[in-house]
Amino acid sequence: MAEQEHQHRYTAALAGEIERRWQDRWEQDATFEAPNPAGPWADPDAVAGRQKFMVQDMFPYPSGAGLHVGHPLPFVATDVCARYQRTTGKNVLYTQGFDAFGLPAEQHAVQTGQHPRKTTEDNIVTFTRQLRQLGLSHDKRRKVATIDPGFYRWTQWIFLQIFNAWYDESAGKARPIAELLMAYEKGSVATPDGRPWADLSDAERREAVDSRRLAYKKEVPVNWAPGLGTVVANEEVTNEGLTERGDMPVFQRNLSQWMMRITAYADRLTDDLDRVDWTESIKLMQRNWIGRSHGASITFAVEGSDAGIEVFTTRPDTIFGATFMVLAPEHPLVAAVMPDAWPEGTKDAWTDGAPDPKTAVTAYQRAAMRKSDLERQTDDKAKTGVFTGVFATNPVTGERVPVFIADYVMMGYGTGAIMAVPGEDPRDWDYANKYDLPYLRTVQPTEGHDEDAAFTGAGPIINSSNERISLDGKEIEDAKDAVIALLEADGVGRGTVTYKLRDWLFSRQRYWGEPFPIVYDEAGVAHALPDSMLPVELPEVADYSPKTYEPDDANARPESPLSRAEEWVEVEMDLGDGPQTYRRETDTMPNWAGSCWYELRYTDPANTERFVDPEVEHYWMGKQQGSGAGVADDPGGVDLYVGGPEHAVLHLLYARFWHKVLYDLGHVSSEEPFRRLFIHGYVQAYAFRDHRGQPVPAAEVEEVAGPDGTTYTWQGKPVAREYGKMGKSLKNVVTPDEMADEYGADTFRVYEMSMGPLDQSRPWETRAIVGSQRFLQRLWRNVVDEETGEVRVVDDAPDDALNRLLHKTIDGVRADYEGLQFNTTVAKLIELNNAVTKAEVPSRAVMEPLVQMVAPLAPHIAEELWSRLGHADSLTFEPFPTADPALLVDDTVTCVVQVQGKVRDRLEVSPSITEQDLERLARESQKVLDFLGDKQIRKVIVRAPKLVNIVAG
Repeated sequence: MAEQEHQHRYTAALAGEIERRWQDRWEQDATFEAPNPAGPWADPDAVAGRQKFMVQDMFPYPSGAGLHVGHPLPFVATDVCARYQRTTGKNVLYTQGFDAFGLPAEQHAVQTGQHPRKTTEDNIVTFTRQLRQLGLSHDKRRKVATIDPGFYRWTQWIFLQIFNAWYDESAGKARPIAELLMAYEKGSVATPDGRPWADLSDAERREAVDSRRLAYKKEVPVNWAPGLGTVVANEEVTNEGLTERGDMPVFQRNLSQWMMRITAYADRLTDDLDRVDWTESIKLMQRNWIGRSHGASITFAVEGSDAGIEVFTTRPDTIFGATFMVLAPEHPLVAAVMPDAWPEGTKDAWTDGAPDPKTAVTAYQRAAMRKSDLERQTDDKAKTGVFTGVFATNPVTGERVPVFIADYVMMGYGTGAIMAVPGEDPRDWDYANKYDLPYLRTVQPTEGHDEDAAFTGAGPIINSSNERISLDGKEIEDAKDAVIALLEADGVGRGTVTYKLRDWLFSRQRYWGEPFPIVYDEAGVAHALPDSMLPVELPEVADYSPKTYEPDDANARPESPLSRAEEWVEVEMDLGDGPQTYRRETDTMPNWAGSCWYELRYTDPANTERFVDPEVEHYWMGKQQGSGAGVADDPGGVDLYVGGPEHAVLHLLYARFWHKVLYDLGHVSSEEPFRRLFIHGYVQAYAFRDHRGQPVPAAEVEEVAGPDGTTYTWQGKPVAREYGKMGKSLKNVVTPDEMADEYGADTFRVYEMSMGPLDQSRPWETRAIVGSQRFLQRLWRNVVDEETGEVRVVDDAPDDALNRLLHKTIDGVRADYEGLQFNTTVAKLIELNNAVTKAEVPSRAVMEPLVQMVAPLAPHIAEELWSRLGHADSLTFEPFPTADPALLVDDTVTCVVQVQGKVRDRLEVSPSITEQDLERLARESQKVLDFLGDKQIRKVIVRAPKLVNIVAG
């Protein structure tokens, strides 16, 4: 009987039934399909006169583990945003695909023999099921996966656009390679060695063109991971010198690799950060990674040689303090100038006990190969190095300075050589101390500075004068200008700009990635395939593993799995000169390739003729004018892009580069891919370890309250609690499936949005989700009678107080939704719902707008209640409630009355009360009179309508 009485109670079971039913209806009615202005999904009437809004999550990777409750946090947030924006009348593009190439599926294939496509597609099925369960309002027609040939056909096409382009510095943009050929012929662009184009051989012409391509192949120092059998980009190496995926040791090797000339865009990538609405911390990370520096290039002559060592420094004003030099261990000049024996004046500390320079240098170079760039840059590690046996000459002072190699200087940054100024650089100071080298301060330290440390601040120049130049007393910028002028006059230096940013390493010796649309002829010349031959699909192979080696085998060489597919590698084709045999490129693109442009494909994924229709791209991502732009000098792009900070200098930088090339070549109208970027926090969780330090299942841990505080036990034994990332290894994973089954997806959504500000990380507490469930249960009871299932609301108007609270809630919730402040949205809705609960009978005039406001957060229950309230259509596009401005002003406000600085009374007064009337009420207050007694009022300060301050004595 009891069960029958409560059959209409909002339980997890009823929530699940409601959620599945509405998900089916949305799908059946194509509720969330956004029309395009052109193409197969064109609907001019639906697009005309409507403002558009494109919201997007960062591409998820479909891992085999599926989702835990931390993963959906940004997805639910963007769904809330998309649903709200639809209620404002906007045409909303909201979808999600999968960044599906990558190392985990390939490693699984190596271990099991299962094709990585099968593994990945199975994972996508799991992810899709989990995401559907959450009620995300994606336009499913627009879903893409980077592994689909129909998608990576266009990834390959974009690569060819980059390959067939060069950067024209005079125009400040990329241009087609055909225009470079014409410029070489006309002489408007100089050839590499300055000779006329007509004097160059075919091979020299080809080299001249290839040397300017935005995508090029070159022998370069790379991060080689023998344990993975592939090279990785600098950004994919951890601070410990291990690969980001797999934790394998990384070594420096010179290998022929595909590169992207991202450095050509360094200035635009830096300057255009001022044009996007991004989190400042992410902008700073990109600026620091690009590392644009203004300074001077200076040449130090090598003693006993015609060679010179070129350095770049941002502080040429400190050149008087340059008491030694340091080269990167891999600097090519080392071998060229190194003497056979230690010269006179060599100190024992400089040689590392070696009998001669070659022995010392070779041993040190071998040791440096075992360290990654990030490991070498770590400031707190002990400085190491060795003397090369070479001295150079300071071009301003004429002083003789020893030249060392040390691993804190890298070939990939600047020129691979530095003038060491220990007085003003902490790393040089530490090196000088260790190797008994002199230091000379050239900037006056501030008072109190530690005498045993470098001074890195600003101040007047000291100790920097001779018969040719005097810098003493000058400020730093004036001193820089003076030194640069002298260097240029002497022909030993020039003012210049340099960058930390290196060209993007774009080759991987893996199977599971996009094949390059490149073949090589018998002479080894690279040829781009025509568009008609795209996509180049991955062949079937018997062995998915690249040739791997012992993790410490630094001398091993890469061998791609594709190189063993001989029938695919050797191919006969006609590229315009008759049938010939070519050899395909056997490296594949990195997993970043597809995510460099996927936001464009979302707008037009059914297009088989172009990667995106220009009209469609302009509609969704084009530049906006006026107040609708949101940012000054609007560059265009996705209206809202939500993701984590881990991609600040990987995906975000790479995507901006590709997009700018496409803009330069006229393929898109927007200059940036992402107009607004929002960085979300993370869901973290408590983990527990036993006495051995081993994780135990967090769900089985019991909390025990005692006189000394709370303790935790597992199977009756004490365990230690720690706080960190949720993951299987810590046995603290909670899945959204579990939460949806136990509480309902809407409850899970509300809880995740209520846990705190979206941009902050927050701890997961399963027990706390009950509060969100109770909120939705009260909302349900305010509409539906739990015993009969009948609608409880009446058409009577609410009382004045509830009506005012309703309109204040509407006003506040609208602002919160616009500002992505979903936690405060939930709080306001709970307050209004509780007020309704206290009313005798819920009023339709309150409940309908309340249900509408809840809908973006808990769409299933909102749709169900909206339907039961008598509406046949979905509330997806129902206009968001509007607040009455007259009801946002309080009838009364609380005025605080202070006497002698302490609150003695509070008065409820009209917001428009005059100062005279407010002072009169304060003087007449019985509480004030009781306190004053015989005291006389000396002064009254009135700040109507909220404060009266009485001074008495």
